[in-house]
Amino acid sequence: MDNNYEKAVDLITSREKFHICLGLERMQKMLEVLGNPQDNLKIIHVAGTNGKGSTCAILSKILTCAGFKTGLYTSPHIIEYTERIKINQQDILKSDFADLIFEISRLALEHNIYLTEFEILTCCAYLYFSRKETDICIIETGLGGRLDATSAISKNILSVITSISLDHVDRLGDTIEKVAYEKAGIIKNGNPVIIAKNNAGFDTVKAVADNLKSEVISPCVKVDLSFENSKNYAVYNGKKYEFSLLGLWQKENLELVFEVLKYLKKSGYDISENAIEKGLKTVEWICRMQYVPKFNVLIDGTHNPDGARVLRQSLDYYFPDKKRVWIYGSLVTKDYNKVMQTLFREEDEIYFLNFEYPSAASFEELNKNIKRAKPINKRELEYLAHENKDALIIISGSFYMIGQVYELVRNKS
Repeated sequence: MDNNYEKAVDLITSREKFHICLGLERMQKMLEVLGNPQDNLKIIHVAGTNGKGSTCAILSKILTCAGFKTGLYTSPHIIEYTERIKINQQDILKSDFADLIFEISRLALEHNIYLTEFEILTCCAYLYFSRKETDICIIETGLGGRLDATSAISKNILSVITSISLDHVDRLGDTIEKVAYEKAGIIKNGNPVIIAKNNAGFDTVKAVADNLKSEVISPCVKVDLSFENSKNYAVYNGKKYEFSLLGLWQKENLELVFEVLKYLKKSGYDISENAIEKGLKTVEWICRMQYVPKFNVLIDGTHNPDGARVLRQSLDYYFPDKKRVWIYGSLVTKDYNKVMQTLFREEDEIYFLNFEYPSAASFEELNKNIKRAKPINKRELEYLAHENKDALIIISGSFYMIGQVYELVRNKS
């Protein structure tokens, strides 16, 4: 079966598939060929620049704990493609993944429909969730929203828009308003959207929603976080919940999550307080401020300036007195200079990892403005992590880089 899985991965990552081609026409044609499986799904659609993945993960975990058969579609993956498509926190089986990829690719070829990698994966998710008769699905956009493959749906339960900032400016626009307009493209006619009033793109999103006669719901209760005796807590409406995800940005994500839960309860979904408690305590979201205590290693896929800002604030909050050793790598397409200026302190030790990827930034490019960094390879990183006693080692930057080194510390805590 694994052999079929490898063949399926080879198929979707072939040279002609691996690029982004925004637009919905191909997806709509393909979904029609597949019998429009997306029409059978109850979807919560989530877009945003930062925070959308963990927001999806939290919602999915709570709804699973509440007894709903919950589909979750996210990107990118860290190790395996199967991480992107889950039901009740369980990755799709490699054999099922391969069968669906072959089926969709064959039908696309028969009907002369060209599909990109992400479009094939999105069709795969919608078909899988439909055939497995899920109760509810949490769907994360890949890029933007308006023309993202996940938006080839005619309806949803509601839309959720997380923090908006500048990223992918070549495709989404060079102003907050332009980016917010693209994100707001997930809003469906007459269906509500949940977005914080302090979101930089709020006015643009509200204008789009008003035009579609869609209600705009904003969280009205703030969430606070506290870190006590190495445990993280979220405080909402006077109640304290143990919460497994680190990161100050989770306050905003949790405010959205609680508002979604409030809306679902009003709509007839039975979500107990016990399910919320259990979900918040046990939710996992790998490589997003993920701390491995045994090696004092923290892994976070921060790759844009706004993400760097909140990561720095979170490090200062959770680990104010720790010496910091950075293992950093970036794609040349990212604003890595601004990211590094935000993340690194004068006293920090910095290593740049040269990782294998077509658009990976070289050591020389990254070190042009830093000067004091050193190169490191995966073997040296493993030694550093395993011999580390006191310093906080932070592996950060491109998810493509993190995926190549994550195995060095995963499952060893």
